[in-house]
Amino acid sequence: MTKATTHVLVTGGAGYLGSILVPGLLARGCSVTVVDNFLYGQTSLLDCCFDERLTILRGDARDARLIQPLAAQADVIIPLACLVGAPLCARKPIEARSINLDAILMLLKHTGAGQRILSPTTNSGYGIGQEGVFCTEETPLRPVSLYGKLKVELEEALLASGRAVSLRLATVFGISPRMRLDLLVNDFTYRAVTDRFVVLFEAHFKRNYIHVRDVARAFLHAMDHFDAMKGQAYNVGLSEANLSKMELCLEIKKQAPDFTIMESPVGEDPDKRNYIVSNEKIERTGYQPRVSLQQGIAELIKGYQVIRRSSYSNV
Repeated sequence: MTKATTHVLVTGGAGYLGSILVPGLLARGCSVTVVDNFLYGQTSLLDCCFDERLTILRGDARDARLIQPLAAQADVIIPLACLVGAPLCARKPIEARSINLDAILMLLKHTGAGQRILSPTTNSGYGIGQEGVFCTEETPLRPVSLYGKLKVELEEALLASGRAVSLRLATVFGISPRMRLDLLVNDFTYRAVTDRFVVLFEAHFKRNYIHVRDVARAFLHAMDHFDAMKGQAYNVGLSEANLSKMELCLEIKKQAPDFTIMESPVGEDPDKRNYIVSNEKIERTGYQPRVSLQQGIAELIKGYQVIRRSSYSNV
């Protein structure tokens, strides 16, 4: 008997994560429909257009007439369409709520039993952590920014449905066809390669990190283990990479020795992210990241021989 094809709907599928995840879904035989407004003029997914199982629709994830029939036909929904990051959401608060929350609540409303939702959230919801205390999935969420607050509100609604998995992503890094330079590791490594210096504020603030390819693997893992994981949230990060900004820069300096690191008393993170995170829960399900921070930095240094444009960002 032929195994039924899994139909996956990915909103924002041409973005930083989607342009890694969609090829992974196709490689395992899924039929994939991508809805993306190509806000940043990206050309990601062109290398997948030969695949007959891929459908790409230029559209808005908030467009009910477009999205509802697509969602009704999907076995798995992965809502990646999002205004990502505290600065962008602070700049566009109405759009942030409509895209990051309302559009996904619409998906939730128009899907039902038997359909699976795999949603990225963020561990910036932990806000200001306690020194030396690991944030687990049981740690109270205290988001500071609008971005974090919308993600927390979304996660509550998704998990209450009993048919969703929420992946609380660490700060993502690494090369992607839809590259972003505004993510912390990507940004600092770019500065090390091009400017050869960085000025740090809140240099002692810590956070967790994860490679974009390992994030894509986490989604595939959640698909494979959905029945055991549904209705729950999982931190997704590198357990050996709970590092301060200064510690991160020192790791980069090992591979870019001309990198000068300076500190400034002025400046602050709008998310006030300062925490260390435990990823033990998802690791107990059998998931393990494959790309170390050091490997990711080496990859970025190589990639920045190609990239010399400041347009690779979300702000």
